Amino acid sequence: MVLDVTGSPDSNVAVPVTPAPTPTDDTLPRRYADFATMGEALDYAAQGVRGLNFHDPRGTLSRPYPFSELREDSLAQARRLIASGVKPEDRIALIAETGAEFASLFFGVIYAGAWPVPLPLPTSFGGAQSYIDQLSVQLKSCDPSMLIYPPEIATMCAEAARLCEVEGIDWHSFGEREAPATELPSASTDDIAYLQYSSGSTRFPHGVAITHKALLSNLAAHSIGMHVGDGDRCVSWLPWYHDMGLVGCLLSIVANQVSTDYLKTEDFARRPLAWLDLISRNQGTTLSYSPTFGYDICSRRMSSQTKASDRFDLSRWRVAGNGADMIRPDVMQHFVDAFADAGFKASAFLPSYGLAEATLAVSIMPPGEGIRVELVEETQLSGGDKRADRPQRFRAIVNCGKAALGMEIQIREEDGTPLPDRAIGKVWCRGPSVMVGYFRDQASTDACLVDGWLDTGDMGYLSDGYIYVVGRAKDMIIINGKNHWPQDIEWAVEQLPGFKQGDIAAFAITTPGGEETPAVLVQCRTSDEKERLRLRDEIRERVRSVTGMNCVIELVPPRTLPRTSSGKLSRAKARNLYLNGEIKPYALAA
Repeated sequence: MVLDVTGSPDSNVAVPVTPAPTPTDDTLPRRYADFATMGEALDYAAQGVRGLNFHDPRGTLSRPYPFSELREDSLAQARRLIASGVKPEDRIALIAETGAEFASLFFGVIYAGAWPVPLPLPTSFGGAQSYIDQLSVQLKSCDPSMLIYPPEIATMCAEAARLCEVEGIDWHSFGEREAPATELPSASTDDIAYLQYSSGSTRFPHGVAITHKALLSNLAAHSIGMHVGDGDRCVSWLPWYHDMGLVGCLLSIVANQVSTDYLKTEDFARRPLAWLDLISRNQGTTLSYSPTFGYDICSRRMSSQTKASDRFDLSRWRVAGNGADMIRPDVMQHFVDAFADAGFKASAFLPSYGLAEATLAVSIMPPGEGIRVELVEETQLSGGDKRADRPQRFRAIVNCGKAALGMEIQIREEDGTPLPDRAIGKVWCRGPSVMVGYFRDQASTDACLVDGWLDTGDMGYLSDGYIYVVGRAKDMIIINGKNHWPQDIEWAVEQLPGFKQGDIAAFAITTPGGEETPAVLVQCRTSDEKERLRLRDEIRERVRSVTGMNCVIELVPPRTLPRTSSGKLSRAKARNLYLNGEIKPYALAA
């Protein structure tokens, strides 16, 4: 905060001056990521007045950070890195805290010709050792020459660096190093820009290698797809160690010159409605993305006795993006119900589909079309035969839009045979923003990249050029030749009172008798034995109504189910922990 001394010459009264945010509009002509490298993109953005704006937990602007200042700091970081012995193609691991330090280091590594590797912050679940173990595994995977981290978590990060024999330093100490003048290496558009670790929902995360060319192609595609233009301003709380936060809400806003307002992810978690406060104060038109759970938590926080219009003005929210997990139309409708009187329009919803292996966006809904849903009979999703003795059950599948600019989408059989419209199969995509491959993992690369086509690992269908994603192929529970989506089981349990998204993990196990069956782990908050028994029976009946089978139902303590670095449920890890006896269910009578 700047202090301004005002009053008479004899006055020593210091009056705090609130910093001004970077402007929404600029005289610098907008370019849609048509650059050879990200360094070139920042060089151009720095000629204008737009930039990043960091806010405190209450949504008050704490630091405007114009692109011009970001570039100056990044060049200094690059000189420090080179003086420290960093060479082109070295990996530099960076703990991705939302702030000026990470942003300048990320671009500094790029200017130095090395590869930044964003790694996650500690989560609210799990202890210090769990975080040290996670960092250690990722450090061994990317083999960096340095790990640079916030001083607040120095103890954990330094220990992970020590275990992996990597130089570790907090970024304040690194910033005190000399930055002697030196010639920076030139970069090619085909060089690797960074390594992105996928969320690892169904497997251990791989380092996804993305070139400058792939990155800028995707940044152009999704900004053009969203019709980014004058008056648009971004608001984000998404973490920078996840592809949607890093690519969509940091790199894109530099390459497409969009001023952006940030809340830290942990601040959003504590005060989610501060996100909507920021949007309300924006005088331009807002672009803001969130996974489904972000919309869910905001609508839950609104009291039924409170009018949203008394606090919020969401009438200028032009693009309310949805992505990063399965889009739930019921949650989106609850959000509309909660905030329509504050001016929120359902047509602002913009579903999309993507993954780190395609840089980010694979498909985007054309702006203004909102959430569009198709009801699909469950036997079509499960591959089973319709039975006359059972009532038809339908699931709402959300339209995730059309292929992003330059991207092609195909639906294929397991053997690779292309399928026609409205036939469910594996989703494949091809385009200039598909990854080079997984870092130092040719076998995994060859398993998903075939003749330029990427096997996304997801299941879906095409209809009139729109993609409908129905679930993860690797998550699928297959019992007696019939497929069961774990999301269906989890969503069914979430409808019971007292449970919420993330409380349930469903996956397949083998019983002692050698049969495959679904197991459902449910976080239970009651300590009353009778109530637990009642809940287990109620859950069993609800799951039976979805699967037609008796499943293994286990109640587990709160905060037991593991998450990925991006906060999503990790079914694969939950299954492994359960089978290894590391998740301890409550003991209940048979």
